[in-house]
Amino acid sequence: MLPTVVLVGRPNVGKSTLFNRLTRSRDALVADLPGLTRDRHYGRGRVGDRPYLVVDTGGLEPVAKDGILFEMAKQSRQAVDEADVVMFLVDGRAGCTPQDAIIAEQLRKTGKPILLLVNKAEGMARAKVTADFFELGLGEPLPISSAHGDNVNEVVEIALENFPPEAEEESNAEHPPKLAIVGRPNVGKSTLVNAILGEQRVIAFDQPGTTRDSIYIDFERDGKQYTIIDTAGVRRRGKVEEAVEKFSVIKTMQAIEDANVVVLVVDARDQITEQDAHVADYVLQAGRALVLAVNKWDGLDEHHRDQVKRDIERKLHFLSFAKLHFISALHGNGVTNVLKSVDEAYAAAMAKLSTPKLTRALIAALEKQEPPKGGRFTPKMRYAHQGGSNPPLIVIHGSGLDDVPASYTRYLERTFCEIFKLKGTPLKIQFNSSKNPFEGKKPRALTETEQRRAHRARIRGRKLYG
Repeated sequence: MLPTVVLVGRPNVGKSTLFNRLTRSRDALVADLPGLTRDRHYGRGRVGDRPYLVVDTGGLEPVAKDGILFEMAKQSRQAVDEADVVMFLVDGRAGCTPQDAIIAEQLRKTGKPILLLVNKAEGMARAKVTADFFELGLGEPLPISSAHGDNVNEVVEIALENFPPEAEEESNAEHPPKLAIVGRPNVGKSTLVNAILGEQRVIAFDQPGTTRDSIYIDFERDGKQYTIIDTAGVRRRGKVEEAVEKFSVIKTMQAIEDANVVVLVVDARDQITEQDAHVADYVLQAGRALVLAVNKWDGLDEHHRDQVKRDIERKLHFLSFAKLHFISALHGNGVTNVLKSVDEAYAAAMAKLSTPKLTRALIAALEKQEPPKGGRFTPKMRYAHQGGSNPPLIVIHGSGLDDVPASYTRYLERTFCEIFKLKGTPLKIQFNSSKNPFEGKKPRALTETEQRRAHRARIRGRKLYG
């Protein structure tokens, strides 16, 4: 097991900046706003040849009794319970605050190894910037700058010095499938994540925009490893006003690109909106396997349910390849079936299709319906092979394929999906049309000897046929 380092502290002391520094990424949102991080955020760091896990947390507000700040503090305390080492960040420019003292007292009670890091110490004398923080009773304060990287590697080495080096993992180990939970705000994405995980892992709050970042969580179910990604809700562009929310939408788009399977969550108690269709279209354009989950299905009467089904059929008809589930994330109804469909969609997205079988499927499709003549020539399709996965890409070779109509391409996509039972994933077709090797080339000028031979041949021809 890799040692786990957890970052805690008041809001806006630089935890997410340090997280990005340690993981050498931009996975955590960073802005000059307190309370930006709300859920636990896991990443992988390395110092020298020593790998470790690092956990970013929301601000630990010891005085919060309810609301979103209370939920953030609860997440932070759960992260501390999982920690091997706690890095307690304080603000060297603000000095020691009463909140810092309360947090220090709570951390002492956990019995965890604690490093007290005085952040934002760049350009300041060590003795001066750390003097205030000895009163917290957590040992010697260590000055760092998470923004500039000052002393960061040194404090990580101190944190890991009591842990034996971890054996390197096999580089060819398979990566677990990634499933991203996406949808509009307040449709129940975080509740669904918690239902799949079987614990209150991310904050689920009756308030749109609770989740701001994309949270990656590894878990195991029935002996299989997965990575689930809880994302921020995507609203219409005209309603995205805060800069933080704009970054959250970008993070959601990046999570879709990074995922193998996307679970699109829609709200059964609300209409299927234009924004639902926009998000679905983005998933389709990204080529990701998809499962459609209609949440909050419990308690609806039969008339309302029929209306929702008709609405989905009319507005999301282009998702006919995806499995559809009617669920209640709050009560756990239908959640197991969603995960089964995720497995099926992932298997289809990563399927390996042999060239002989693809070519036979292509020939069968051509015998059933030939491509229409699009230009000067009728398209001739000779053979097919697989060009990639996630989504499956089928490359068809032949001649005159530049003008194959979109309707015939869709016919081939449906045919391949039916023959190879690819359920839950889109499929892409690429045409490679062979070219005339002499097209556009000027004839080579004959040499003097070749000209004499051609002249003699013409004379013989006239004598024979003349």
